[in-house]
Amino acid sequence: MIRSFRTTRPPAPALWPAGGAGFSLLELLLVVAILAILGSLYWRGTSRSESKQQLKNCEKNLQKLFIAMEIFANDHADKFPAAPAARTSAEALDGLVPRYTVDTSAFICPAGKDAALPAGEAIAKRKISYAYYVGRRRTDTAEALMSDAQVDTLAKAAGQPAFSTTGSAPGNNHALAGGNFLFTDGHTETAPARVPFSLVLPPGVVLLNP
Repeated sequence: MIRSFRTTRPPAPALWPAGGAGFSLLELLLVVAILAILGSLYWRGTSRSESKQQLKNCEKNLQKLFIAMEIFANDHADKFPAAPAARTSAEALDGLVPRYTVDTSAFICPAGKDAALPAGEAIAKRKISYAYYVGRRRTDTAEALMSDAQVDTLAKAAGQPAFSTTGSAPGNNHALAGGNFLFTDGHTETAPARVPFSLVLPPGVVLLNP
């Protein structure tokens, strides 16, 4: 007589621990909160990294412009560009284009929202991103020559804001990250919103914003 044997399988493990109802609402909320915090830290770090890169790219723009300005000064008795009755920095710097530079992209801050400029075309009637100290000469000793757009066109003592302290216009090319300065000797510096050095306006020198 042949007997049939049935193999018995062990019961499948329970999806939830015995006596429990899975994760409680409090535990789920805690997990969500932790994920939100980690995500915030990640994006904050990414944002800071992008901000630093944009400041660096902006600094490169000013260095490119200085090359054109230095050549201009060579041709004009050490004087940097100027225009009678200029009301904006673009009007004062228009003499650089196209003879001394056709790269008009350097006039636009990579972090700002200003529109791109046509290559090689006059900029007098267009908006650029940078402020300009009209009246400087190449022989001036390490004086501010250009900068990101400033909060106003006044002289500033060390500790006063040159750039936006709120992230809103004016002077907010880089939101709350401060901005860059180009000096008459060609070096550049990145500064916080409240500049650590004085920005004087001697007779004959005028600061023009975009």
